[in-house]
Amino acid sequence: MRKVSAAAIHLFLIIASVVSLFPFVWMLIGMTNSSSDIVKGKFSFGSELSTNMNKLLDMTDLGGAFWNSAMIAVIGTVCTLILSSMAGFGFEIYRTKGKDRLFGILMLSMMMPFAAVMVPLFRMFSSMGMLNTPTAVILPTITTAFMIFFFMQNTKSFPRELLQAGRVDGLGEWRLFTHVYMPTMKPTYAAAAIITFMNYWNSFLWPLIALQTPDKKTLPLIVSSLASSYNPDYGMIMVAIVITTLPTVLIFFLLQKQFVQGMLGSVK
Repeated sequence: MRKVSAAAIHLFLIIASVVSLFPFVWMLIGMTNSSSDIVKGKFSFGSELSTNMNKLLDMTDLGGAFWNSAMIAVIGTVCTLILSSMAGFGFEIYRTKGKDRLFGILMLSMMMPFAAVMVPLFRMFSSMGMLNTPTAVILPTITTAFMIFFFMQNTKSFPRELLQAGRVDGLGEWRLFTHVYMPTMKPTYAAAAIITFMNYWNSFLWPLIALQTPDKKTLPLIVSSLASSYNPDYGMIMVAIVITTLPTVLIFFLLQKQFVQGMLGSVK
């Protein structure tokens, strides 16, 4: 009976893996074929990769869009990790009056859809002259209730003895955070970095509103513009999608081990 159950579980996992990987395989195959072959459903590698790449480079500022996406994602991720971890550390470590009420209000903010605040955000950044800048994309999500909650929950497993030992050694609160807390919570930072980087890299709706000139566009906006044309070139679009996907895949595999540890709430 156990062998049958194990075989059924493995069969289910194999099927789930195939279903999950099929879009990526189709994408890799599609980037080497012409648009007409993709429409026909050709499922074998072709010889149109260089042609599709040249078309993409001719029609878009791919390098500029990649730089815009990378700058927003990297700066946004670093700022989010620092601010969210400081907030999570403060909420969990320090006991102050009204902390629970403030945290409850913070959690309630998660129920508000981003679409509800887009118009006020647009008017605010417009009045400050910050539209069409990376700052306008980064600031609204530079810290989130979810990420603060994530760090707060992981801080529950942080050994308080380390803080007490640091205070005995004469460390101030800031040095305790930077020299004791941050090195110990590396898996948590890695997991948060993956989640935050992917959110910034794949962000579409707000950048579509805030970034108004072609030279400021990010890769998701470039892919969207290619796909919305009257006669889309699917081979070229597949190349753009692969290039857009690669950084997030690379980041995930580089931090995969730490990501699992961080999501389990472990410290190192």
